[in-house]
Amino acid sequence: MRADAARNIAAVLRTGARLLADDPSTSISAIAAEAGVDRTTVHRRFATREALLGAVFQAKLDSAERVLDEARLTQAPVPVALHRYVEGIIPVSREWPLDTRRMMRQDPEADRRRAEQSGRLDAFVRRAADEGHLRPGTDPAWARAVLDQLVDAMAHRFPDVAPPQAADLVVDTFLNGVGEV
Repeated sequence: MRADAARNIAAVLRTGARLLADDPSTSISAIAAEAGVDRTTVHRRFATREALLGAVFQAKLDSAERVLDEARLTQAPVPVALHRYVEGIIPVSREWPLDTRRMMRQDPEADRRRAEQSGRLDAFVRRAADEGHLRPGTDPAWARAVLDQLVDAMAHRFPDVAPPQAADLVVDTFLNGVGEV
């Protein structure tokens, strides 16, 4: 693929993710116009709206997978791995704001990948609990839900906070809370 064609596809995918996050019924024409490419360019690469949506899901999953791998969730000390994960996943959440959990159910392969990635995070949170980084008796499922909400809030409600500082805040809040004990 030529460099300009690759840039156009990347622009279409990122624009599609942003517009579809705001309105899941956004048309291919609207995405093409916002991305600054001709509608036929998009249709040549993506025969249907579902094909474009699938490509957006795969791009988001690819980005999240790289973050999970680079965080070294099973090897690095829990606080270090957590910081790496949060610092990496916040830009992914900002770049690909589409909520894939609901929409991916129509794409079994994408949903399988999402579930696999979620399982890696579940195992990491259980490891954090087992190693004493969470308060005794904390349900790992609850802790995972809190982590997801912290990341989501930082990514979308505080978009001006740079990823390293965002990770500092999220990790400190997750591991230490916000109140005095």
